[in-house]
Amino acid sequence: MNDPGLLPAKLKPSDLSAAIKTGWAIYSKVPVPSTAYASVATLIGLILLYMVGELGFSPMSIPFAGGFMLVAPAMLTGFFQLAFNVTQEQKVGVSTPFAAFLRTPLQTWLVALFCAFMFLIWITDAGVLYSFIIGGGHLPYELPWLLKANENIASFWMWGALMGAVLAFIIFCVSAFSVPILFENRGNMVQAVHASVRAVFKNFFTTMLWAGLLSFTIIIAILLLPLLLLVLPVMAYASFALYRTAFPTAK
Repeated sequence: MNDPGLLPAKLKPSDLSAAIKTGWAIYSKVPVPSTAYASVATLIGLILLYMVGELGFSPMSIPFAGGFMLVAPAMLTGFFQLAFNVTQEQKVGVSTPFAAFLRTPLQTWLVALFCAFMFLIWITDAGVLYSFIIGGGHLPYELPWLLKANENIASFWMWGALMGAVLAFIIFCVSAFSVPILFENRGNMVQAVHASVRAVFKNFFTTMLWAGLLSFTIIIAILLLPLLLLVLPVMAYASFALYRTAFPTAK
């Protein structure tokens, strides 16, 4: 990688709180476009939760919620465009993120497809694990099942989380910084992925804190779906702000 602009800077845990504050500040300036764009993910989440509930596989809702982190990079271009327009004081409309999504570069789609492939592996493995640990029985999607999970359900979540953590770590390393690098056209896909992996390992403690915070907030927001309309854009903007800290642009 020859571009010195893609050499990651050192991140501190305090940068995470600063990124979240920036994410909230951006959201507060464009709440309507942010919510409109996030409503697409919320609708998809609602359909998935309804399906697993109707099929009686409600404990699978948590793997699906966690798996959302694996496919989320496909949506980030729209949020990054909003963040870019706000920071550059450019005009923003409801159509801005959707138009940016339609203009997503091919190399970003390749990263997103890789993430989607890992998501399919994750859900398939979770389904096999579900059949072994929980087996049959109709468990509709109702709040009491979440609060009164029995030993089998808790065991399924624990082993599922351990299994999914490996895939999630790979995806995070690949996509955490590569997607915004590609969005700003600061390198090709190989350079972007290399820079992302390098940034994660150079700032391992801080980036793992960030990955854990992202996972926790997004999973809770999906399980309590209306929250996703707020949490998803704020955390997307925060991710863009953290990327700008790790890979500052030339003055």
